Amino acid sequence: MEKKEIRTHYSGVIIFAAKIATVATGIAFALIVANSLSQAEYGILGIFNIIIPYFTILAGAISFWTMRFVSRGAEGAAKTGVFTNFALAIIAVLAYLALLPIISPAFRLGSYLIVYLIMAAQVVEVYLISVLESSLQGNRPEYVGYGLLVGEILKVGLCYFLIVWRQMGIQGAALSIVIAFAVKAGFYFKTLFKELRQKLVFAYVKEWVKGSAFNIYNVIGDRIAAIMFLMITWYGTETANSYYYATSQIANIIVYSTLLAFALTPKLLSESKLGEATMSLKLVLLFAVPMTAGVLALPSSYLVFLKETGEYVVATPVLMILAIDALILTTSTIFGYVLMGIERVDEKAKIPFREVAKSRLFIAFSLPYAHAAITLPTAFYAMTFLAHNDPLLVTIYITGINTIGHTAMFLVQYFVVSRAVKFQIPWNTIGKYAIASAAMAAILYFTHPTRRLTTLIITAIGGVVYIGVLLAIDKGTRSLLRMSIGILKDRIRPKGRTDNSP
Repeated sequence: MEKKEIRTHYSGVIIFAAKIATVATGIAFALIVANSLSQAEYGILGIFNIIIPYFTILAGAISFWTMRFVSRGAEGAAKTGVFTNFALAIIAVLAYLALLPIISPAFRLGSYLIVYLIMAAQVVEVYLISVLESSLQGNRPEYVGYGLLVGEILKVGLCYFLIVWRQMGIQGAALSIVIAFAVKAGFYFKTLFKELRQKLVFAYVKEWVKGSAFNIYNVIGDRIAAIMFLMITWYGTETANSYYYATSQIANIIVYSTLLAFALTPKLLSESKLGEATMSLKLVLLFAVPMTAGVLALPSSYLVFLKETGEYVVATPVLMILAIDALILTTSTIFGYVLMGIERVDEKAKIPFREVAKSRLFIAFSLPYAHAAITLPTAFYAMTFLAHNDPLLVTIYITGINTIGHTAMFLVQYFVVSRAVKFQIPWNTIGKYAIASAAMAAILYFTHPTRRLTTLIITAIGGVVYIGVLLAIDKGTRSLLRMSIGILKDRIRPKGRTDNSP
């Protein structure tokens, strides 16, 4: 397969721009759903976000190795990955359906069996989209951004049609998600049409299955750590789950910043340019830091924006905790990309089991277990002796403890990466981001808008203040802005040009 040069920042800007564009659609979807469903139904929808990952636990195992093989130009890797993940999807969805008699009473889903059946389709879609996006990430990452736009715009349109116009309630919300996922998968299939016509290489499957022992080990640890989120429902009922689901919809926007570094791992795998990692960190934090500051300054306003009746405003402390957690996760993700990109044990299309077990990859795969060891006993103690089944306290304790766990895991990643390579952290630039963000947050903090339009206007003014202060104090940001504009202009550059962009 032809090995294409990956333009890290071009791909990152395209994907991030697509995701920021879909912030509007995401807000629209959240507004329609939150204002059309009861608080109990909203919480039930959030429960599916907790249940489904336990059945998609293997989705990333094959996808992880598919991306690494595609990045290095392995013939037939994309087709083989899709074929293998689809087979796993069939097994997973059969298990999902078979466990209906157990899951339904455990999570009080008796009145929502049709929704449970609809979401079975999402299990299959997650497996397919995971491997399709990994294949694109290996040599054409920007198309993942286009797929995001296709799926998100369609999801909002379907949501309005099915919930508002057809009055289908939570069933309409589930159908809009499933149909949008299906169309996004179709777009990816069309984009990868040439690669999917190549031959299947079952020799890869043998290597991937061998290597997937580590991925499965990783995701099992991740699901063990995620048991604490099941505690939200067990101890706090659907009300606590609605608080968490509502606040996470806002805080997750901060995590979108990681998409600016989406192509970093395949870039490091193919070219080993550590300068790309420093630049990616700058670019990601350029957006993540002010987003976090904005949420911390106006948490209640954003919750009122979600639903003007104000029933989620009580979860303001939860949103503030999740905003800090999102910034930690965002920064940690960059170090995770670097850690995955500098490891070379599978460089020759072989996955030597013993070498992987001794490599830095295994440390990364083991982090969820360390996270669980910190958070689960602490969460159990908090639920038993401190939360008293109060929905708000349950959510505060769970999110706070989880943030502490993420902080510890970030410090481990930082230590491992700093010992392995000379990764320059731009402390001076980060400090300037913090100064500009503080100036913005000070203005936002004293406004406290209570209407949606006012909140949007104040947020926009805050963004202008941040950019203005940063451009005034940081020459590097001015250069970064010029580079980003150049990257976007490169999209319309005549095909005859062959010079390389960043």
